[in-house]
Amino acid sequence: MFHLILKHRKKIFLILPCCLLVILISFLSGNAFWNSLHAESSDRQFRTFTRSLFQTEVSANTISLHYTLRSPSDYGITDIPATYGSLSSDPVAAKASVRNVLSSLQEFDPGTLSSENALTFKILDTYLKNASTGTDYLLYQEPLGPVSGIHTQLPVLLSEYSFYDTQDVETYLALLKETPAYFDSVIRFEQKKAASGLFMPDYQADSVLDTCQSFIDMGKENYLISTFSERIASLDLLPENKKDSFRKENIKLVTEEIYPAYQNLITAIKSLKGKGTNEQGLSHFPYGKKYYEYLVRQTTGCNESISRLRLMTRAQILEDLNAMQKVLFPADAALTQASVLEQTPPDSMLDDLRSKITDTFPEIPDVDFQVKYVPESMQDYLSPAFYMIPAIDNLTENVIYINNGQTASGLNLYTTLAHEGYPGHLYQTVYFSASEPDPIRSILDFGGYVEGWATYAEMMSYYLAPLSKTEASLLQKNSSVILGLYALADMGIHYDGWSVTDTVRFFSDYGINDANAVQSVYELIIGSPANYLKYYIGYLKFYELKKEMADTLGNQFSQKEFHRAVLDVGPAPFEIVYDEVEKNLLD
Repeated sequence: MFHLILKHRKKIFLILPCCLLVILISFLSGNAFWNSLHAESSDRQFRTFTRSLFQTEVSANTISLHYTLRSPSDYGITDIPATYGSLSSDPVAAKASVRNVLSSLQEFDPGTLSSENALTFKILDTYLKNASTGTDYLLYQEPLGPVSGIHTQLPVLLSEYSFYDTQDVETYLALLKETPAYFDSVIRFEQKKAASGLFMPDYQADSVLDTCQSFIDMGKENYLISTFSERIASLDLLPENKKDSFRKENIKLVTEEIYPAYQNLITAIKSLKGKGTNEQGLSHFPYGKKYYEYLVRQTTGCNESISRLRLMTRAQILEDLNAMQKVLFPADAALTQASVLEQTPPDSMLDDLRSKITDTFPEIPDVDFQVKYVPESMQDYLSPAFYMIPAIDNLTENVIYINNGQTASGLNLYTTLAHEGYPGHLYQTVYFSASEPDPIRSILDFGGYVEGWATYAEMMSYYLAPLSKTEASLLQKNSSVILGLYALADMGIHYDGWSVTDTVRFFSDYGINDANAVQSVYELIIGSPANYLKYYIGYLKFYELKKEMADTLGNQFSQKEFHRAVLDVGPAPFEIVYDEVEKNLLD
């Protein structure tokens, strides 16, 4: 009945694997800072505080700054040196840093703030408290993970680094020179992991080595060379001789700085192979279960226990299976699924989705989007699709990447584009940013909300496709069941300590008997703990909230107003999302 498909769609944004806000800004708690606020109203004081916080955090690395702001000077940010930032492996310093910011935040009384600022206070307070817990587990993080590792994300981020003027080009080239030093910090981090008995298993190390070698093997055909030439060509005011000079410098830096950095990483990982003490889930590490509990809370934005999340998941899987069994699957459904939309290009699919959601989703400003394709040489190492988040002051430029090596055409591509585009990531990002929220909220990571919304959008897209209602329901519930099984496997592997054999047995109970596919799922889950949960649990939380509101409001329930209420809150922990939506729809 079911077929395993490795789906790891994501928004690509920050490359630093810091799941907490590590902000070394002692001035925020200093007398000078607070004295400067005494004459201001509470709301103005609060926005001054969050602006300073935003300025410092977003300036910590050049890629974060460039992807967050097109015009940093408009936000008081100038003369920032090119840097990737750094990886923190000192839990004491990290915890002190976070607690310093939290202490400064708690100088404010949310009861004296406007509703918008009070909401930002609650979100930031929750985020920082969770981040403080996370500092206890810095070395449990994996910067070279299979889904969002630095070695896979960095080339994509560099290739999409926009050039608006000559200064951008010069900053970009200066950043390339910093790559070896940054990779050295990654190597030191991995060495500390190995010394602590927390290094990755050999099969994951082999995957890192393969990815890095494939990148190096591109030589002068590397997309960091071709995309640079394309980007610089758009600078009309730059003389051709200067463009040629920049092109030559870029080639030199890719071959003499980037490639050696990747080669050094290969050498280091090879030397560390065999030092991994655990080839199974996190529960087999000391404090691994505690770390997983934290990670699930941070990743999903939910406070429920693992046992509660497991019960929720099993209940939804059972509901979906029962619904599927009540409907006779049409004999030609498989043919329909394979052929529908087969000849439709991605741009047309996105236009179709955009036009069909107007009755059930609120309007957003018109923006442009561009569909690009993952280079063939990197298809095995990147997600089936991903959305590049635009700068908060430049929402018009939206890019969706499709990986033809992992994403089929037809209906599969249609639902993928719903996840990444309309009404998924692109739509949600533009809607929220257009409301001009406090900039600090743009850099807080709430994967459960963001990926949960995109998965919810993906599930709804089956009913927007040219399918019968029966076909749409069956295919959507089938997709939901598969994702639910992934979520159960994630919890089983990392919290209950499942072996590969346990995982094979689990999937076989649902008629999935492809041991090789299960092995691949197992290894991917090992390298990306809690990743599936932000998709599935996030989706479930939206689905349950929708049912709750529909049951309470009865005939007065409106999908469009429900979606508006959810989108107005923006990315946040689900406890806060639920409170805000209920207040907006029921009060």
